[in-house]
Amino acid sequence: MISLSPGRRAWQRFRRNRLGYASLGVVLLMIAFTLAAPLISNEHPLLASYEGTLYLPILSNPPETEFGGNFRTATDWHDPLIERQFAKAGNWVIHAPNRYSGATINFTEKAAHPAPPSARNWLGTDDRGRDVFARLLYGFGLGLFFAFALTALTTVLGVLAGAVQGFFGGWTDLGLQRISEIWNSLPSLYLLVILAAIFTPSLWLLIGLLALFSWISLADYVRAEFLRNRGLEFAKGARAMGLSQVRIMWRHILPNSLTPVITFLPFRLSEGLLQLTALDFLGLGLPASVPSLGDLLRQGKDNLDAWWLSVPTMILLVGTLLLLTFIGDALRDAWDARKS
Repeated sequence: MISLSPGRRAWQRFRRNRLGYASLGVVLLMIAFTLAAPLISNEHPLLASYEGTLYLPILSNPPETEFGGNFRTATDWHDPLIERQFAKAGNWVIHAPNRYSGATINFTEKAAHPAPPSARNWLGTDDRGRDVFARLLYGFGLGLFFAFALTALTTVLGVLAGAVQGFFGGWTDLGLQRISEIWNSLPSLYLLVILAAIFTPSLWLLIGLLALFSWISLADYVRAEFLRNRGLEFAKGARAMGLSQVRIMWRHILPNSLTPVITFLPFRLSEGLLQLTALDFLGLGLPASVPSLGDLLRQGKDNLDAWWLSVPTMILLVGTLLLLTFIGDALRDAWDARKS
């Protein structure tokens, strides 16, 4: 009988969890969809041909003088003049399925903004005339990037701090534990309000600030695993062989202490996505010009009759959180050594 590694056994148990495995497939499909956002929703065409010359406006938008315009400004592909030029024989253009980017304003809409869904704006427009589908697509992609970046940074910080505490113990563990308790008691929300008043909030500023306060909970779990594993036979055998403390920590104890790190990853992704959404909803997150789920929810609160602002956003947000929860539950069961 072939002996499988713990990781492969956990993967097999995870695959047998149909709900968790299917949720992982859906999340990967959603990530691929957001990565292809410029090809799905873009104000610049994918490819254009004018008087025998090919252009790639999606990569480099030429000035409108290239197409018979009067100004050397970037081409507005919604301009009626440009549309008439490409309607002539021999000229053609291939647009994205949705002809709006996250910041594109629909100036041709006759209805007052926020306008309801139409053939040109699939999910309507927001209060500034921007396409809701485009802002939902780009905002969701930005939220996922924020969640992944924040999770990666907090995981690294939490593993480092917990490993040092759990491996060395004694005064090192006691001192770092008191420091983490004091640090965790600082009001992070107040710091966000102060920084938002001083600096223009940016994606990396929010990631860095939230990461400073989000690593402590994971460090406690890693610390407990190191405290337990450092006294087991494989760790004692490594010490008896004369291996260095760094090698024992990272090559022997850490691989056997990753269960809480792996099982909590989907839940930390959910937390990161919710944190950015909440900050944008409160006006403490990214600038209003940046597409975000929280900005759409805030506009939906201010325009209760415009259901197309809040309903699709809530469906996407709740659906994503449910999928990540199913994945987290499946990972927790897969790494549970008591389950066969």
